[in-house]
Amino acid sequence: MKSNQKETFAKKIYNKLLKLYPEATCSLRHRDPWQLLVATILSAQCTDKQVNKVTKKLFKKYKNAEEMARADIEDIKNIIRPTGFYNNKAKSIQGASQYIIEQNKHKVPDTMEELLKLPGVGRKTANVVLGDGFGTPGVVVDTHVKRISNRLGLTENTNPEKIEQDLMQILPKESWTPFGHLIIAHGRRLCKARNPLCQDCFLLHDCPSSDKFLDN
Repeated sequence: MKSNQKETFAKKIYNKLLKLYPEATCSLRHRDPWQLLVATILSAQCTDKQVNKVTKKLFKKYKNAEEMARADIEDIKNIIRPTGFYNNKAKSIQGASQYIIEQNKHKVPDTMEELLKLPGVGRKTANVVLGDGFGTPGVVVDTHVKRISNRLGLTENTNPEKIEQDLMQILPKESWTPFGHLIIAHGRRLCKARNPLCQDCFLLHDCPSSDKFLDN
């Protein structure tokens, strides 16, 4: 598929997804960019539903980056234990909070370059914070976006950063952030990793991968 064809196809897919999931948005509960940063770090290898349960308790005890920066790390570990990988996650959220307090004037960085300096922050987390914390467009490539973008033929890459670049080239900038929400919603409801519900999917006739799954 040529670049201009991919742009047209991506726009078609985006508009169809928007009609089906008009309320799709970030499902991590947060009040500010710092809470979103922490929640996104915790979401690695964990469901958003579980993260929201944990952060309700975590943010009640530690209300901002300053409190998190000087918290007892063992207490942080105990609270976030249900999210898995709690040792590394505790180090990351405390380390990121310390950086914010000591190196960035108590403010969460609002650029990709600065966010990537924080412990535990990669491009996926940075794009979540930029898009949903600061309103700066960014393409979030999680497992759903990686899987479905490949199934739809929007990319042939498997590397998240290359997928991000591919999607940025064919999607209008204003749709970068909502595209991620829409794809995630679609992945959770229909285009599942195993046994996608192709027969119920409104993208059935657009998806180049549907025949493969319907034949199984």
